[in-house]
This record gives sequence, structure tokens and C-alpha cells, in this order.
Amino acid sequence: MTIAAGIDVGTGAVKAALFRVDGSETEWLSRATLRIRQRDPMELARVIYDQVLADAGVAEKDVDYVATTGEGEGVPFHTGHFYSMTTHGRGAIYLDPESRSALDVGALHGRAIAIDERGKVLSYKMTSQCASGSGQFLENIARYLGIAQDEIGMLSRQADDPEVVSSICAVLAETDVINMVSRGITAPNILKGIHLSMAGRLSKLLKSIGANSGVVMMTGGLALDKGLVAALEEDIAKMKDMKAVVRSHPDAIYAGAIGAALWGAYRFEKLAALGKLPSAA
Repeated sequence: MTIAAGIDVGTGAVKAALFRVDGSETEWLSRATLRIRQRDPMELARVIYDQVLADAGVAEKDVDYVATTGEGEGVPFHTGHFYSMTTHGRGAIYLDPESRSALDVGALHGRAIAIDERGKVLSYKMTSQCASGSGQFLENIARYLGIAQDEIGMLSRQADDPEVVSSICAVLAETDVINMVSRGITAPNILKGIHLSMAGRLSKLLKSIGANSGVVMMTGGLALDKGLVAALEEDIAKMKDMKAVVRSHPDAIYAGAIGAALWGAYRFEKLAALGKLPSAA
């Protein structure tokens, strides 16, 4: 039996998950997320790790492997580090075993990841950091419109005449939105337009990695944005030869942390077999 933790240090938040793994059996012991908000991510990693241990009633000395992902390679107490495409792919399989690709939409970029039935990465492609298809861009627009982040998806789905943002540059796209407001375009139509613009780029990413069919699991910070999910479904439905099915999951924001923990447990077992057990402290 192995106890492994996964810590995903993102641009906007730090996520953590703790698992007990016994052969093919996995038990999710606890999870937590903390928004960074100009705080030190490395310090937050320590705080969130202590939190998941306390929630699970597990002592730190009993953890066999602490795996980091994202920007977490500098976490001082980590045992090993995994690339985020690898962890999101494994996390997608855990959340939905039918997943054959993961679409990770975070604060700075979107990334399409093709995976096999084990969660192994087959190919991937990501958007540019300057593109307007990111969580940070959407958060900035919501702030400008005076809308809470958790209202974005609901309002987007109320749109009746969306106006699509054409620019791929976040700065120019924000200027487009300011002009829309001055022309009296409603917040729902602005948000749906942004979602459609983002969906257009994300669906092309999926097509570029060959994810033309099968289940696409949304992961990352925008995975629970129902407006974006709906826009992506609309865009895929219009694309020739695209039969992919888009799904999300209530725990999709933890995909990276889940994958890190499970790959960490797998690596620990392999190292144990070689007699080279690492220390998590």
C-alpha cells in the first residue's frame, strides 16, 4: 500500500490531492485548493499540503511520495516532479476512464492532450500565452464588467445575440470588449462571444492532435465554466469530421494534482522494487 500526494502549482491557484493506492485500488483521501492572489506559491504549497494531511488524518511521515506538477518543481519538500501534460492526462482517465484526450484550460493557456487508455500522453499542442483564450483574460473581462467569476457561465448561456471577439491578442481583445460596452452590447452577449472565440481556438487544438472522436475531458481552472463547455460543444458540432464528446467533472480542477499523486504512487512502487525508496521529507 502506498500513500501519495500530488501538488499542482498553477498560475492562479495551488491544488493538492492525497491518495492511498493498493495495487489497482485507489482511494482519494482528501483534496484542497487555494487561490494564489499575489501570495508565494511555494508557501501555499506547504499550507495546502498540511491541510490535506490534516483532513485525511494522515501523518506526514506516513506519506510515501510527494509529487509536484505545473510550476511546483521548486517545492522544497517534494519527492519528484511530473510535467503537467502527463498529470492532466492521467487525471482525466481517473475522472472518466473513457477519456481519450484532455483539454486543459488554465489561467494562461489552453492545451489539448491526446492520451491512451492508461493516461499515457500520445501528443499535445497548446495555445500561445498572449492569446485571448485563457482564464486570466476571461477573469479580467468579468472584473471590468463587474461580474463575479462564478456567474460567467450562467450569464453566457443567457445570450441571445453574441458578438465574437476576433483578436487573438489579449490586449486588443480587451479593447474590443470596451468598445462593445460603449455600443450597448449586453454582458451575456459579450461573455458568450468570448466563449465562442475561445472555443474556436480550443476545438482547432483538439483537431490538430487528432482528437476527432471519443471523450474529451475538460480539466484546469475553466473546466467548470458551463458557458465555455457549451460554446465548445457548439463549435465542435459545426466542424466537419469532428465527433468528439466534451465532458467535465465536478473535480476537474484537481486533474493535475490527481495525476501527479497517481504517477507518484506508480513511481514509488517501481523504485521500491529496485530498492531505491525516496524520502518525501
